Amino acid sequence: MTAEVLVLYFAKSAELTGLKSETVSFQSQLTTLQLWQELEKRHPKLSAVREHVVLALRQEYVAIGDQQVILQEGDEVAVIPPLSGG
Repeated sequence: MTAEVLVLYFAKSAELTGLKSETVSFQSQLTTLQLWQELEKRHPKLSAVREHVVLALRQEYVAIGDQQVILQEGDEVAVIPPLSGG
């Protein structure tokens, strides 16, 4: 089963993808690492921020790893790279 999810790109991730947002279809149940890998497949340049990026699902931060998540139609995933500035 799949779910259409709104992916929001911020800062460097928006620059690397050339997008501020897009709707993506993902498997409904996957790990946060699999979610990240799917995004990297769509936008290989995201690999530049892989070690420092944070994901947020439904406005809650999630670590990229083995954590299982269940995506629902209309969910929001944010890709948040480190911010610079002061």
